[in-house]
Amino acid sequence: MLKINKIPILEFDTERRAVINPSHIRPGVAGLPERGIMCFQGETVARLKSAGRLKQIYTCNTVCQDYPIYQFTHKGKKLLLYRPSVGAPIAAGIMEELGAKGCSKWVLCGSAGGLDKSHSFGHLIVPRSAVRDEGFSYHYLPPSREVAASPRAVAAIKKVMDKHGVPYLVSKTWTTDAFFRETPEKVALRKKEGCLAVEMEAAAVFAVAKFRGYQAGAILYLHDDVSGKDWDKRHAHDPSYIREKIFWLAAEACLGI
Repeated sequence: MLKINKIPILEFDTERRAVINPSHIRPGVAGLPERGIMCFQGETVARLKSAGRLKQIYTCNTVCQDYPIYQFTHKGKKLLLYRPSVGAPIAAGIMEELGAKGCSKWVLCGSAGGLDKSHSFGHLIVPRSAVRDEGFSYHYLPPSREVAASPRAVAAIKKVMDKHGVPYLVSKTWTTDAFFRETPEKVALRKKEGCLAVEMEAAAVFAVAKFRGYQAGAILYLHDDVSGKDWDKRHAHDPSYIREKIFWLAAEACLGI
């Protein structure tokens, strides 16, 4: 049932079947790995590919570009891997397509902007929830301030982090569609409500997981910082080591979901 509202983005429809459904995309394909890593780090994927660790098993086709979907083995188990473009619609949209073909347990790994200067470059954040300041999630869940990550996924991530003695913080993250509109007042408000990071996909990924009955969590590393008067790009730091590290943490955690 569609709930009419003066504001279109707040018009949530409880009807689960849409005109176009994920199962309509290449319906003959099934049996993808149950667990998947959504990795935004291109050089990590490139290194794995050049090392012969990846096998392409599927392609998600869009008008703008095609997204190769890989399979790799970690600790004797098969996992799926793909690198989406930045932004909720393509990241969560591909998740939908792959979910319909069997991949239902997800860990996202990528970078985020920091909202607190005291947390240095490379600090790891495990989101327990995401503030829904984007549009995608409102088509999957009724309007609300935030959406929680899957508790099982968060627990699996924390267990792996603790096992390896990796420092991290559990907090909220702020998901936005518009990085050129991260204004000082918005940053201050998000920080006040418990967000330590800002990114563009987590709320959508968590919403899809909740709607479809999947499991999804995330590991974010802080890169730039938007908590000050001016943007701190933190370009002096090399993120390569951190990106590789969180990928393997994500893979191990995903096996525990």
